[in-house]
Amino acid sequence: MIGGFRVVAAAVRTPPYNIVLSEVDDPAALAALVEAFTADDVVGITGPADEAELFAALWSSRTGRGHRLAMSEQIMRLTAVVAPPRVGGLVRVAARTDREVIAAWARAFETEALGEDPGDVSNRVDRWFSGRGWTMYLWDDGGPVSMCGVSGATPHGIRIGPVYTPRELRGRGYASACVAAASEAQLDAGRRYCFLFTDLANPTSNHIYASVGFEPIRDIALIVFDPPRRAENEGPGGGTAGAVDA
Repeated sequence: MIGGFRVVAAAVRTPPYNIVLSEVDDPAALAALVEAFTADDVVGITGPADEAELFAALWSSRTGRGHRLAMSEQIMRLTAVVAPPRVGGLVRVAARTDREVIAAWARAFETEALGEDPGDVSNRVDRWFSGRGWTMYLWDDGGPVSMCGVSGATPHGIRIGPVYTPRELRGRGYASACVAAASEAQLDAGRRYCFLFTDLANPTSNHIYASVGFEPIRDIALIVFDPPRRAENEGPGGGTAGAVDA
């Protein structure tokens, strides 16, 4: 309760990123939230699947812009690790000497997961060595063979991901071993649970997570909105055709 009122839904957005929708206790609240996010630069929403779809339908009706489902995800949670089959090698925390490998794998991961070249990943890679709650674990078997990131701590849990193994090294159990070891380290440090977001269209990763103890919690939808229509007399940049900026 806040000031005598009960919060039934919430949404946040950090431009230029998507709206993030909370759990929703009263779907009638979505109409009010839609009114707060009608700017032309809003590109999509991520949230509980049914509620995100309802928000998108209301938003499209309000703005005249269409929407489509871009990805179906699932939140999974682990409270106890199920030990995977033993594989060669061991887990270790990545060092700065691993930066080049992690950068290459980060680019490959994003290209494979998102279907597009992520460009420069330097800033994102450097976060893993910042000492600010970001830790990258590597499974090492005569050299790095798989990686598993840990970040985004909450009061009781912490997020697992990204998880990546190069194609030529897959099918050997490295990812399962790395995820299990990284998760065990978090539980040993006092976390009640680990959680992650997984793409429901990727059965391999979903099997890996389930096999080491992750259980499904919530289906999540990533929905993108159509770009705003330009007026007939506007040029490609969105301004009046032939105009010159002063």
